[in-house]
Amino acid sequence: MLRALDIRDMLIIDRLELLFQPGLNVLTGETGAGKSILLDSLGFVLGWRGRAELVRQGAEQGEVTAEFELAPDHPAHGVLEEAGLPINETLILRRVNSRDGRKTAWVNDRRCSGEVLRRLSETLVELHGQHDDRGLLNPRGHRELLDAFAGVDAEKRATREAWATLSKARKALSAAQVEIDEAKAEEDFLRHAVAELGDLDPQPGEEADLDSRRRMMQGAERLREDVTRAHAALGGDGAEGAIGDALRWLEGAQGGAEGHLDAPLAAIERTLTELGEAVEEVERCLDVLTFNPHELEETEERLFAIRALARKHNVVPDELGALAEDLRTRLDAVDAGAERLESLSKAVTDAERRYDNAADALGAARRGAADRLDTAVMTELAPLKMERAVFQTDFSEATPGPDGKEAVAFTVATNPGAPAGPIGKIASGGELSRFLLALKVCLSRDDAGLTMIFDEIDRGVGGATADAVGRRLSALAEGGQILVVTHSPQVAALGAHHWRVEKQVVADQTMSTVVPLKGDARVDEVARMLAGDTITDEARAAARALLV
Repeated sequence: MLRALDIRDMLIIDRLELLFQPGLNVLTGETGAGKSILLDSLGFVLGWRGRAELVRQGAEQGEVTAEFELAPDHPAHGVLEEAGLPINETLILRRVNSRDGRKTAWVNDRRCSGEVLRRLSETLVELHGQHDDRGLLNPRGHRELLDAFAGVDAEKRATREAWATLSKARKALSAAQVEIDEAKAEEDFLRHAVAELGDLDPQPGEEADLDSRRRMMQGAERLREDVTRAHAALGGDGAEGAIGDALRWLEGAQGGAEGHLDAPLAAIERTLTELGEAVEEVERCLDVLTFNPHELEETEERLFAIRALARKHNVVPDELGALAEDLRTRLDAVDAGAERLESLSKAVTDAERRYDNAADALGAARRGAADRLDTAVMTELAPLKMERAVFQTDFSEATPGPDGKEAVAFTVATNPGAPAGPIGKIASGGELSRFLLALKVCLSRDDAGLTMIFDEIDRGVGGATADAVGRRLSALAEGGQILVVTHSPQVAALGAHHWRVEKQVVADQTMSTVVPLKGDARVDEVARMLAGDTITDEARAAARALLV
């Protein structure tokens, strides 16, 4: 439960420390005194999204600290553990808002994100504002309220998972049908193109090789003449023969040259070796330049065929192989289309069956919970002076979706014999508030350790009805903690702890403060709520009667 709230430099609050207690805590005050600022400040430290400008005029930053007492099994422990934050019996949240809008948060003196604060807040505080009953006017929210009462998280999760599987299966079937239909529309083209590409069978890099070979063959005749003359000049009838003759002559003279020919002879021998190798390479070149006269024609024919096919399909020649593979895949899809569609259709049928089972289980759980909710709400309406009202949860078919196949609507009849109808059309403003309170009581029975805040939940009611609302809130607060912002003296008088929010002007600045009330001060505040600005002895007497 919320133990303390410390506010510094927020809006028109310079410094405020509040110590809350178990049970029913009431906050009263004139309209505009700053009651909503307290809720804004609490929402700020809990990470809720609210006003953009929160820092008090003239201050560099605003700061709010909230202290909560946690039971050993409080669900906030799980959030803290998941976030890697310290776990203690006392949870201290602190958040700072600088003048430039930057926000910084701490949990038990460890930095954290606003998202962690919001996740913690879901386990700590539940706020019911003065306009919450508008949610009752929208039937779209009725199913969520019923689900919260029914506790069907597992069934909803199973239904959503089944719907996601079904949607995926339907999408796959639709995409396959479109793909196959498109492929069938071009089946003739695919078969012709696949056959044409298969017959030619172009290979990566082949076009460049053919082009190189073609250019070489086109210049081969002139090249062969030059290379042949070079071969003749280097061979036995040319340089090689002349050098061989010189070698023999020098070898014949070597004996009488007393070693002077040794070096020239060695050089000539090396030259002959190198020259022989050169002659061999030239002969290989001549072999390459020797080709079948029809080879050029064949090379050009294949080269031109590859280039023509590439232009036809608007790709570069080296991509023809990949294109052929893609076209074969599309053609296979046509050939295997019926089998593929049958398989995908079976997957959709199976997914529909699983979804129907999950959605039917969810629907059955909702209908069972609806009977319990109707009984519980009717029980709660009696002490709220609506014992003759009838509350009923109606079901109707809805378009199947991730949250099931039924729509839910709360209907009421507020007077005996009157026909039941949508709650927003039958109930008055005060009746809506009491229906909301009854629903919240029913929905909050398992919220152990949760601080509930009601912001003017009693609007639109007075007298005995307001007293009944206050008594229900007081009973609901037993063993827990409720904070109520109220303008009703009957509700205020039933609070176990009472604070008055008031404004003061200090040094030409308006400040809001909160004063704990006891004894005569509390009597005067309830009397003010009864009589207005002028508090009479009669008002004080009436206030004392309420406070008994």
